[in-house]
Amino acid sequence: MVTISLQDLGYNKTLEAYRKEQNIDSFDVGRVILEHKDRYIVKTASKEFDAELIGNLRFTAENRYDLPAVGDWVAFSEYDAGKALIHAIYPRHSIIERQAVGKYAQPQIIATNIDYGLIVQSVNRDFNINRLERYLTICNTSNVEPIIVLSKIDLIDELTLNAFLNDIKKRIKDVSVIAISNQSKIGLDNIKAMINKGKTYCLLGSSGVGKSTLLNLLMGKELMNTGAISERIDRGKHVTTHRELIVLEHGGVLIDNPGMREVGITNVSAGLEMTFDDIIELTQNCKFKNCTHINEKGCAILNAVENGDIDSGSYANFQKMEKERAFFESSVEEKRKKDKDFGKMIKNVKKLRKRNKY
Repeated sequence: MVTISLQDLGYNKTLEAYRKEQNIDSFDVGRVILEHKDRYIVKTASKEFDAELIGNLRFTAENRYDLPAVGDWVAFSEYDAGKALIHAIYPRHSIIERQAVGKYAQPQIIATNIDYGLIVQSVNRDFNINRLERYLTICNTSNVEPIIVLSKIDLIDELTLNAFLNDIKKRIKDVSVIAISNQSKIGLDNIKAMINKGKTYCLLGSSGVGKSTLLNLLMGKELMNTGAISERIDRGKHVTTHRELIVLEHGGVLIDNPGMREVGITNVSAGLEMTFDDIIELTQNCKFKNCTHINEKGCAILNAVENGDIDSGSYANFQKMEKERAFFESSVEEKRKKDKDFGKMIKNVKKLRKRNKY
């Protein structure tokens, strides 16, 4: 077994300073590498623990952000061989999240304390620039540096690959793009070269794009099960069913994720501004302060689209995500008001019962 340190897992001076400031240095420190309902696997430099929350931490949690997630650093104590209690969660420097599927105004945490997001898309059927921009926005919102990984390049010819790369270059600026083949291992060395010890990388992408296969190649062994390839759709079967943090033998920490069919937008104003900075910059030059940038004459953005200075597809995608963001924010506000009103009602009922009792 390869010997690692807490620093290899991503522990740093900021976390250590917090540990002392909050007087939690009497507890052990570890990182959550697996989450299953209310149970967690916490990893230290030498051991792994099956952990659960202390009652106070569980019952005082107001929302999902108050509970551990994969990638979190936690203060814990061992109460039995391999068993532990989590007493506190350390501050997060990043949270990758999306709109929870099928849940009203509720974000879903993908992973925390991420340094780089590896956005994996297969070039044979999964390639979609609109979807890339969604992942970029999620990364930018979280201050996570995105890296685009185009997989399965052995399934297309060089001309098609170059066309895809040019399409990305037109719409996405200043983001590294690595083209790989898990079969021939082309491009694998490029990914290995940019993985640094102590940094955390999160695999993002749809089902069957080759994320787990890529992880196995980086590990140098069959760590994650991978599905057989369907000849009809040229796509691997989705087999990753949970998020898991894995320490690479040659340095770096990688989080594998189940494939995401939906990448719903939450409160991502800052992320949208970074992803579509050229569009945001042009809003300052519009004729009207309250310009909707939809049909107004003299709109700088519409003029730029018409002149070809801004890609029409990129602008349409920006509009769609901006509407999703606004809807999510209004939904959260509405939900907060309903919860507040419900809380008042419960309080009034308790007061009434108390009054009637006497």
